[in-house]
Amino acid sequence: MRLVILGGPGAGKGTQAQQLCSNLSIPLLALGDILRAEIAAETDLGKLAVPYVESGDLVPDEILIKFIGRRLLLWDVFNGWLLEGYPRTAFQAEELDFLLEGLAQELDWAIWLKVPNEVLLSRSIERDRSDDEPEILHRRLDLFEERTIPILEYYEYRHKLLTINGDQSPEQVQQDILKMVSRQSSVGSW
Repeated sequence: MRLVILGGPGAGKGTQAQQLCSNLSIPLLALGDILRAEIAAETDLGKLAVPYVESGDLVPDEILIKFIGRRLLLWDVFNGWLLEGYPRTAFQAEELDFLLEGLAQELDWAIWLKVPNEVLLSRSIERDRSDDEPEILHRRLDLFEERTIPILEYYEYRHKLLTINGDQSPEQVQQDILKMVSRQSSVGSW
């Protein structure tokens, strides 16, 4: 099974992704981890990302898709994977589809953890991380909102979007994801 997980800051993507990978016995491909590994190994690709990471800028899409493509060639993803942290825009989603087509793969589902903005805000404040200051959080939520609608429309149009109520206990969210993924997989794309 090949999946991506989507949701705002504080939606529980990391928690749900780890549990889902454990339940489905597939590897978690977290973009941040992939970037850090390439940079630490000082690969040519990692060196391309360093200036962006060091200055706090976003790594350009054309570099990110190369990171993903390289990771999808490793043996451990043969039977499936869950991608977290990418795609974040409709353009990135389209680039991912092109990449998968070239690898003779196809995305099964984009899982959308739908959580109201006020809940995302309060969860992020509770995490008490340095990038979770209220003004930074509001900016991140605004950017997320701006990018979210197009990516949801992209996956919905392709009948690949599974919307999950993320405003409940982590255990219930995981149960809902597993039910939805197994039900939709058994009937095929709708």
